[in-house]
Amino acid sequence: MRFAHVSDLHLGKRLGSYTLIEDQRYILSQIADIASAEKCDGILIAGDIYDKSAPSAEAVKLFGEFLTKLRRNKLSVYIISGNHDSPERIDYGREILADADIHICACYEGSGAVHTVSDEYGELDICSVPFIKPSFVRGYCPDKEIKTYTDMMSAVIEQSGIDRNRRCIMMCHQFITGAITCDSEYISVGTLDNIGSEVFEGFDYVALGHIHSPQNIGKNIRYCGTPLKYSASEISHKKSVTIVDIREKGDTVINTIPLVPMRDVMELRGEYNELMERSYYEKLDTDGFYFITLTDDTDIPNVMQKLRTVYHNIVQLSFDNKRTQTISEVTGAVHTDSKTPFELVSELFKEQNGDDMTDEQTEYIKGLIDSIWGNNL
Repeated sequence: MRFAHVSDLHLGKRLGSYTLIEDQRYILSQIADIASAEKCDGILIAGDIYDKSAPSAEAVKLFGEFLTKLRRNKLSVYIISGNHDSPERIDYGREILADADIHICACYEGSGAVHTVSDEYGELDICSVPFIKPSFVRGYCPDKEIKTYTDMMSAVIEQSGIDRNRRCIMMCHQFITGAITCDSEYISVGTLDNIGSEVFEGFDYVALGHIHSPQNIGKNIRYCGTPLKYSASEISHKKSVTIVDIREKGDTVINTIPLVPMRDVMELRGEYNELMERSYYEKLDTDGFYFITLTDDTDIPNVMQKLRTVYHNIVQLSFDNKRTQTISEVTGAVHTDSKTPFELVSELFKEQNGDDMTDEQTEYIKGLIDSIWGNNL
């Protein structure tokens, strides 16, 4: 049995001030095509379908288009809700969608949803568990002491009645101990929401969502990551679709197929004149999304407007120069009575900028002081 594994679509998300709907439409179409070309039997969508619990109409429409294409390609679809999703909204139409081979587990009702499928190797159980917290589970397990997230997941698996001597898959949207996080994720303070990977022992594959960086957590436990880059901390990521083959019990093969975005997310660093040289930017996709750091020590008027004549989608512009590198603590001048206003201004300027004023700046400050104090100095 072969599955595609994706998660954290975050449909409707913006990157800075830019909408990503068309980028997401492009990448979802690519995912559907890959799943079809790889002859997958089904697709596991491990939560965070939407970026907000009340998604926009265009985000909902886009997900509908995606599901339609998947079913036209004859893929079985398995969906769970994530922490960004509204469980009740994701759950809408669950019963009738099940008749179309789209299986949704969005609202926790005491156990995971278990679906059994068959192939030449026999039956395979797929256990789907939406994003949950210990408080969701305690009421269903009054005889169990559930203090931690690990206790919670252990109880949920037991309640689901999964026989781990059979071939079985788990799909959930949680934080597993050891995962590497990114800036675009919400993670609880400390390690309160950590789940120990040992609770998944015996599963042939664990399809995880929640973490945006693709990574394995032990054998056959995997975060597939987001299909697009959603923050500067993801710039180096290689986004992909995870393809999982479940053969005989204990025989699992995991591969990845790269995803190519419509517009990539990149970062640039250097002086303004360097970045605006044609020989520099003509090698780049200037329609991509950019995080730019300028290292010029002098101010450049209307710099964002000028940069956007070349780099059309600047998500963030920051500066790294003498001024920003100097961490100054202004505590008040010492022995100010013996210093002239010009000397005080000169010292403050050097403290904040790391250099003396130019001749032009010196003349301007002296003229300003003279116009204020005149002959009273």
